[in-house]
Amino acid sequence: MLEAPRPDPVETNRRRDVAAIDLGSNSFHMIVARIDDGHMQVTDRLKEMVRLGEGLTDDKDLEPQVAARALACLERFGQRLRGFPAGSVRAVGTNTLRQLAPENGFLSLAESALGHPIEVIAGREEARLIYLGVAHDLAAGDERRLVVDIGGGSTEIIVGVRFSPRLRESLNMGCVSLSRRYFADGRITARAMERAELGGALEVRPVREIFRKSGWSMAVGSSGTIRSIAAVVEAAGWSEHGITATSLERLREALIAAGRVSALQLDGLSEERKPVFVGGVAVLRAVFETLRIEHMQVSEYALREGILYEMMGRAHHEDVRERTVLTLCRHFQIDQEHARRVRATALTLHRQVAASWSLEDPNLALMLAWAARLHEIGLLVAHSQYQRHGAYLLSNADLPGFTRPEQMLLAALVLGHRRRLPLADFADLPREVRDTAARLCVLLRIAVLLHRGRSGGNKPETQLTVDGQQLILRFPDEWLAAHPLTRIELEQESERLAAAGFRLDFG
Repeated sequence: MLEAPRPDPVETNRRRDVAAIDLGSNSFHMIVARIDDGHMQVTDRLKEMVRLGEGLTDDKDLEPQVAARALACLERFGQRLRGFPAGSVRAVGTNTLRQLAPENGFLSLAESALGHPIEVIAGREEARLIYLGVAHDLAAGDERRLVVDIGGGSTEIIVGVRFSPRLRESLNMGCVSLSRRYFADGRITARAMERAELGGALEVRPVREIFRKSGWSMAVGSSGTIRSIAAVVEAAGWSEHGITATSLERLREALIAAGRVSALQLDGLSEERKPVFVGGVAVLRAVFETLRIEHMQVSEYALREGILYEMMGRAHHEDVRERTVLTLCRHFQIDQEHARRVRATALTLHRQVAASWSLEDPNLALMLAWAARLHEIGLLVAHSQYQRHGAYLLSNADLPGFTRPEQMLLAALVLGHRRRLPLADFADLPREVRDTAARLCVLLRIAVLLHRGRSGGNKPETQLTVDGQQLILRFPDEWLAAHPLTRIELEQESERLAAAGFRLDFG
C-alpha cells in the first residue's frame, strides 16, 4: 500500500505524537514518540516475540497459528494507536513479509488489525533505515562505521560516514532461518555449529571483499540478537564492553558444551530469545570471521528509530526521496529544464481535478511530480521505446527512500506517459491503487503532450475538468487554431485514451 498522507508543513513545528513499527521475522516492535519543535522524545515502547519467520511455509504462505499470533499482536498495537491520525504511523515489514505470496491476503488482514498501512520494504532500504537509526545513537565523528544488524530472516551490513550510508547489503540469513535450518532438533553439536557458520560465510562471500576494503574503522551491532549476545558475554566476564572475537569464540564453546537449546542456562539470555539464540550466534560468528572484526560495540537503536528519524526528516522537508530523484536526473543526464516545465503543468492539472478524482493525498502529488521529472530517464538507453527503458530502470534500480509500491507506481507512470496507455501493465500494481495510477498517468500524458515542442515559452492557461472517465480540456479562444500541431496531437491522444476507457474532449 502507498504511504499514508504526510502532515501539512504548517503542522511540523507543533507538538505531535508519531509511531514507528518494525514487523520483523522474529519480533514486532513499536515505538511511540513525541515530536516537539524538531525534538523527539520516546514515550512508549512495545515488543512481542511473534516469530513470523518460523511460520513461513515452502509455498510462501504462513502457518495459521503463526498468522493468528501476528494478527493478535497487531490488534494490540492498534489499540495503543487509536486516535493517531493518518500519516503519524509508519509500519514496515521486512524479510518474511517480503517472501510472502501476495495472493495469501495476510498483508490486508494485518493492515486491518493495525488500523494503518504497512509498507514491505526491500532489504537494502531496510539497511539504509537501520543505519540512519544507529547513526543517531553514535557520537559525532568522521570515521567510517561498519553496522551489522541480525534479524530473524535477514542480516543487514552497512558502511557509512555520519548519517550517510556508503555501502548497503541485505543477506538472506538470520537467527530464525539458521536456527530452523541447522538446529531444528534442538541439538547443538560442533558439526552443526560449523555447518551453520559455513552457511553464513557463504552468504557473506559475494560482498566480503567490498566490505573488507571499504576502510571502516569501527564496528557496531544493533537489534535483539546482537544485544543478547553482548549481554551474555559481558555477564560471563568474557568481554568488558561489547563483543570481542575471543568472547564470541568462548560463547560458541559454551553452547556446544550445553548440547541442547533447552539446556542453555546463560546469564543475560531470556527465555523468549533462547529458541533462536544459537542461530544468531552462528550468523555473528560468520560475519566476524569473514569481515575480520575484532571488536563490536552495541547500539540501542535500530530500524524503528531509523523510521522515526526518517519521519522527522520528511516533516521538515528533508525527504531522502527528493535526493534520490535529483541523483537520477544527474546520472541519466535528463533535460531538467524541460522536466521542470512538464512537472509544473502536471501539478497544475492535478490541482484542478484532485477533488473530483480523489487524488488529494499529498503523496500522490509528489509521485506525479517525480514521474514528470523522470519521464525521459530511458533516453540515455535508446530513443526507441524509451518509456519502457525508463520503467525498467525505475522498477529495478535501488531507490533510497522509496517503498516498493511507490517504486512500482513511479515506474508505471513513466511507462504510460506516451504511446498507448498500458493498463494491462498496471495489473502488477496493488489492486487498490490501479485506478489512481491510471488517472495520474493521464495527467502526466497531457502535461508531456503540451510540452512536446520543448519550447521554453509560456504555455496557455488550460482548464481541466473531469466527470468520472470523461475529461474536458479547455484552451483560450483561438489558441488551438493558431497551433494546429497541438490540435492533431490532442486528436491522437483522444483516440489512445478512448482505447483505455477515458474520453477526452478539448477545445
